[in-house]
Amino acid sequence: MSTTLVPAGTAGSTGPRSILTAVVRSTRAEAARLRAWPAVWITLGTWLALSLMFGYLFTYLSYTSGDAGFANEGETKAQMLAQLVPAGVADVLLQGMPMFGGALMMVLGALVAGNGYGWGTWKTLFSQGVRRGPAVVGAIAALTGFVVATVVVTFLFDLGVATLIATSESASLTLPPTGSVLEALGAGLLVLEMWALLGFALGTIARGPALAVGLGLVWALVVENLLRGVGELLGWVESLTEVLPGTAAGSLIGSIVGAGSGDGTPGVLDTVPAGQAAGTVAVYVVLAVVVSLVLVRRRDVT
Repeated sequence: MSTTLVPAGTAGSTGPRSILTAVVRSTRAEAARLRAWPAVWITLGTWLALSLMFGYLFTYLSYTSGDAGFANEGETKAQMLAQLVPAGVADVLLQGMPMFGGALMMVLGALVAGNGYGWGTWKTLFSQGVRRGPAVVGAIAALTGFVVATVVVTFLFDLGVATLIATSESASLTLPPTGSVLEALGAGLLVLEMWALLGFALGTIARGPALAVGLGLVWALVVENLLRGVGELLGWVESLTEVLPGTAAGSLIGSIVGAGSGDGTPGVLDTVPAGQAAGTVAVYVVLAVVVSLVLVRRRDVT
């Protein structure tokens, strides 16, 4: 965290206005740090590269060569082209978010929170009298701003790629319905926000980035998949998996792109209904914020 988060002169103020001012200043300072931090741009670039490869490149190569790939087996050329043109951009935007996008956001969240301990920034700030609550809220707000920017940039990037492909193939440039776009943007934001804040909470719990990143990746990419596999044999494990964050995120995305579209796409599920999935994701968002605030406010940061 930046050492310029809140001026020392406001540290002792307790009124609502002074608290809001502290949060705004903390958010601005943290946003400036994120913009100047290479890890942020590497994360965004990696996600866009994954979106390009799994959303368009492999499908386009299958379409032009006439050979169905592992993700396009059994699909006709017309069906593959429908995924590549602008009308299909809403579904393409979402398909990689439950697993790959979520894992990257969790890593970034863990780095944002964990480096506050690893670099000794939290200790420096709080020893100068900066209030803990506004500092944490500012960091979370800046992280949320990056998540919003990531979703919007990804949509524009995918739309640009789809337009280029449609133009080269003389296909339709019809855009998806506005309602579908808004639904996709909202679901994508909710899913990525959940993973980013869970990563932030892990970084706070572990008091450092390394352990938090490792635990987050193992959970998101390995543990939940294993539990879902075991759940097919044990009923109580299956019930447990229905309230896990990966299952909720995957089911929310699957309810939008469709169960058929989710076949073969890692992380896209149809395990629980859309309403339950969205509610579970929202609960994890709130829980992650509460855990982070409570731990930073009550724990010795040294």
